[in-house]
Amino acid sequence: MQFWKMNGAGNDFIVLNNLDNRLPREILPQIARTLCERHLSIGSDGLMVIVPPTQGGDYRMLFYNSDGSMGEMCGNGARCICRYGYETGLAGETQTVETTAGIITGKRISARSYKIRLNDPTNIQLHCPVEVGGVIYDCAYVELGNPGIPHAVVPYHDLQNADQQELRELGRAIRWHPSFPKGANVNFYELIGEDHIYERTFERGVEDFTYACGTGTGSVVTVLTLQGKVSGHQVQADMTGGQLIVDAERVNTRIADLYLTGPTNIVCKGEVTDEDLCLSKASVV
Repeated sequence: MQFWKMNGAGNDFIVLNNLDNRLPREILPQIARTLCERHLSIGSDGLMVIVPPTQGGDYRMLFYNSDGSMGEMCGNGARCICRYGYETGLAGETQTVETTAGIITGKRISARSYKIRLNDPTNIQLHCPVEVGGVIYDCAYVELGNPGIPHAVVPYHDLQNADQQELRELGRAIRWHPSFPKGANVNFYELIGEDHIYERTFERGVEDFTYACGTGTGSVVTVLTLQGKVSGHQVQADMTGGQLIVDAERVNTRIADLYLTGPTNIVCKGEVTDEDLCLSKASVV
């Protein structure tokens, strides 16, 4: 079973081409849990599996979090998979990718830079306060696509110098807060300049901070654009793994188009030989 490992601004993924592998879909969650374990296998934030399109796209992307749960879509993952699609001949420099949250389009900007049109914001609540430990946090809430990818957007003063354990505990509490019945990815942010933010995301399904989150960054810029705090054009978002650029085209009180641009990296290509995975696969099949 051949794989690629890629990352987009530090958000890392394992890519499997199921057009070739023809793995039964029911074992994909177990494959994700096994391969994404950093100490025992390849290690990554998620698994992306390419399957045949059903809606006229170039191909379809199935996304699994590292805990084996299925995600609706992943922004940085989609940018990476667009590079995979281009470099393997599945698609051209402009391509259409089907996801669980809806169809996205991707474009090759340069050898390593890719831009995608994120799924449309379908549920926006600019003021969605939540209480944690007796403190009320003035969150916002955004879902991208349908079914929507849920994101809480939380301002946090002096985020770059925050105590990491305290921030992790707060992220976990908001992620599971009853205000968000689907659960939520939690995006802490701080404005550090004009059209410039610093961001940390506690991701649902990873259950920890990741180095970057594309849909999370799109959600933060969506909220800040609608609140008038950023212009929505070439907004820079700095994260642990690098920088992403978001363009949010505002039309009155909605975001008509949302674009994410950033780097990709092919870390390695190889053959999966994980013996634990072979045992798991044999027991399932």
